[in-house]
Amino acid sequence: MFAKEVEIMSENCNHDCSSCGENCESRQQSFLKPLHEGAAVGRVIAVVSGKGGVGKSLVTSLLACEMQRRGHRAAVLDADITGPSIPQLFGVHEGARGGENFILPVETKTGIQMMSMNVLLPKETDPVVWRGPVIAGAVEQFWTDVIWNDVDYMFVDMPPGTGDVPLTVFQSLPVNGLVVVASPQELVGMIVEKAVNMAGLMNKRVLGLVENMSYYVCPDCGKQHSVFGESHIDETAKRFGIEHVAKLPIDPAYAAACDAGQIESLKVPELTELADYIERGAY
Repeated sequence: MFAKEVEIMSENCNHDCSSCGENCESRQQSFLKPLHEGAAVGRVIAVVSGKGGVGKSLVTSLLACEMQRRGHRAAVLDADITGPSIPQLFGVHEGARGGENFILPVETKTGIQMMSMNVLLPKETDPVVWRGPVIAGAVEQFWTDVIWNDVDYMFVDMPPGTGDVPLTVFQSLPVNGLVVVASPQELVGMIVEKAVNMAGLMNKRVLGLVENMSYYVCPDCGKQHSVFGESHIDETAKRFGIEHVAKLPIDPAYAAACDAGQIESLKVPELTELADYIERGAY
């Protein structure tokens, strides 16, 4: 009887311990924040990197586009408060609307829901000069105050590193898994290992490892060139037990589409296997 009651409690739990009178084990451990009333989000995938400039926002956006293209409702939560780039990639320049206690996400051309600091600023070029706790609080509000509309897959574009914001996201949001993004010259161990180890500390599973700028294909001869050195992504993935690996080429078309705010026009077959795995939900 007790086991059945626990099962029912688990199914009905909204992770808001402040509104619950039960004395369950998770009450002592959970820091998860509730969604806004009327909001609904299915799976939450955090996209992380050990350092900046490796294409994390690109991968976040491409995965959201792929899931939206497959008929799911996708969303992007831009947790990089001081360096938001997601709106630019999608060509979104309108401000978000809302009321005293809520914010409505903006939508891209194909209907991907989005929240970013850049859609809340008076000017897109205004800097955000905040200390860590304030930044972490803003990210938390992107989860609790935004009325996300029946999202199937939310991709969280994390700032680089393992500081306040990643900790806030892992503790406050029900993250189902991580995608780690790296580039060949940094994929030699330590920085990637930090991101993977943080995932382990927070009991989060690494779903895939993406090596951006892995190679360049010569348009004349079709030969692949390892501009930033030979790839070690397969060895790294094997070392950490990561099954799904993707290698993205250096492609001027990617940069052109991002600069023009037309990332939704890109189709990147190299991410198909990882997207399949995320879609299956076997994690």
